[in-house]
Amino acid sequence: MTTQIAEEESQLVKQNPTPVNSNEDESEKQLHELLLPNVDDLPIKPTSAIEFNFVTYFAPDFMKPEHDQYIYRHANGLCVIGMAAGHVAFKDEGGVTSVDFNVGKSNRSEIKVTGKRKRNAQHFESNTALCKVCTNNTFYIVRCCIKGSLLEVNERLIKQPELLNSAADREGYVAIIMPRPSDWLKAKDSFMTFDEYKKLRRL
Repeated sequence: MTTQIAEEESQLVKQNPTPVNSNEDESEKQLHELLLPNVDDLPIKPTSAIEFNFVTYFAPDFMKPEHDQYIYRHANGLCVIGMAAGHVAFKDEGGVTSVDFNVGKSNRSEIKVTGKRKRNAQHFESNTALCKVCTNNTFYIVRCCIKGSLLEVNERLIKQPELLNSAADREGYVAIIMPRPSDWLKAKDSFMTFDEYKKLRRL
């Protein structure tokens, strides 16, 4: 008798299998898509930290022909200043050989800014010299590009000027400046976007 009941229950299970929960399947599918995105949808190369955190602008021919500089602007207003790829200094044989922050009336590398209020920060105009970049043949002046407070210069360039030849757009930046919002808005329209600069210099 017991065997007969067991066989009947087995037949019922076969005839009426447990229904599949479609909602659970859909959730698992969505989770799978999030964790494992379609390879075809991924960019050719990952977004760099600079591209993710900053908006890039360029000041080509700043003060002189082919004296191209870049400005990386952060959401908090900070601007990283450096030499753009099209700068004439990089065309000299041997590239940059030395960097000197002792320009104007003070040595920019000796300016030490402290505290949240940025005490000791010096206020410079857009055409103020930041440093002198030397090559085997001549030298070039790198300028602020934007009116604001000089917060720091990249002192690594003093001992490692070759950073300008190999990584001018990253570790080889020249300085960090904090402009006032009103000064930034006045200057912004005079700068180029990344795409505009690439087209200008055919990079």
